[in-house]
Amino acid sequence: MNKFLLCLFSSFLMGVLLACSSSSDKLVSNENISITLPEISNEVCVMPLKKQVFHQELVSNGKVSAVAYADLYFLSNERVAHIYVQNGDRVCRGQKLAELELFSLQNELSQATNNLEKARLDLKDVLIGQGYSLDSLASIPDGVMHIALIRSGYAQCEDVYKKSKYALDCAVLVAPYDGVVANLFHKENNLSEGGKAFCRVISTDSMEVDFTLIENELFTVRCGDAVKITPYAIHSKEYTGYISMINPVVESDGMVHAKAYINNVSPSLYEGMNVRVRIQQEFEHELVVPKTAVVLRSGRQVVFTLENGKAIWNYVRTGMENLTEYTIEEGLEEGAMVIISGNVNLAHESPVVVINNSDL
Repeated sequence: MNKFLLCLFSSFLMGVLLACSSSSDKLVSNENISITLPEISNEVCVMPLKKQVFHQELVSNGKVSAVAYADLYFLSNERVAHIYVQNGDRVCRGQKLAELELFSLQNELSQATNNLEKARLDLKDVLIGQGYSLDSLASIPDGVMHIALIRSGYAQCEDVYKKSKYALDCAVLVAPYDGVVANLFHKENNLSEGGKAFCRVISTDSMEVDFTLIENELFTVRCGDAVKITPYAIHSKEYTGYISMINPVVESDGMVHAKAYINNVSPSLYEGMNVRVRIQQEFEHELVVPKTAVVLRSGRQVVFTLENGKAIWNYVRTGMENLTEYTIEEGLEEGAMVIISGNVNLAHESPVVVINNSDL
């Protein structure tokens, strides 16, 4: 029995020694393995920082309006005989647009003409009775002539004649200048509505934009500053112009009204069209970087520069901005190589590889 226990104990001891030996060998083997991770370099694009012209932009909303337009009226309540145009038609100066039934107006003018001729004869009789003749009007004293005009009824008949002739002339609407027809909603064979505009002719030769400025922008904008105008309905179209008027009054909501004249007007622009207005100002000798070069770290603006193959962290303070660029007020010097892309995940002294050497 003792021999059996001794053999069993020996077998157990041998197993423990073998297990320890195997574990120790594995430990030694693991200690001899050295794992080296490769140092990954970030690919970046850089640009030299230099002073240049900076185009500042202020953005506002506005509406297109014609510099010149005319609302046309019929003075008489007569039947509309003919309408020759419709909304959207382009017309030329002097072109006939519509006309009323002319019978009554022509008849009134004829009666006024006859009455005027009769009054002329009566005037002649009055002057002859005073010893004067119509052939020598310049020699008739003003007081005598005034009394003769009243007694003969000539002055009153002349006023009626002029009014009748004017009403007949206004019975035909013509375009006052080249433009486009708008707000025409009347139909033929219906009575015209006196005192209400029959249609509008909008001059398309010149148009402007009404927009607003914020009060604190008032002193950075001047008449003559260049603007770019983009219709919201046609994003692919862009027009140029300049500020033509700034109203020197700040409204209760802190806004200032202004106007910009549009260059090279096209048929794509409509009265009342909503547009975006970008006011452009040029500032020379500014350090300018793309907005992509500026990242936020701990709530502060940072620009990375390239030095000896590494990205160097620089706190900066930006100044003016437009849609794509900032000006640098402090934190960088002219000549620095600014990292403008691939900088989102960079840290201080991260190794980088420049991929746009050919563009520098």
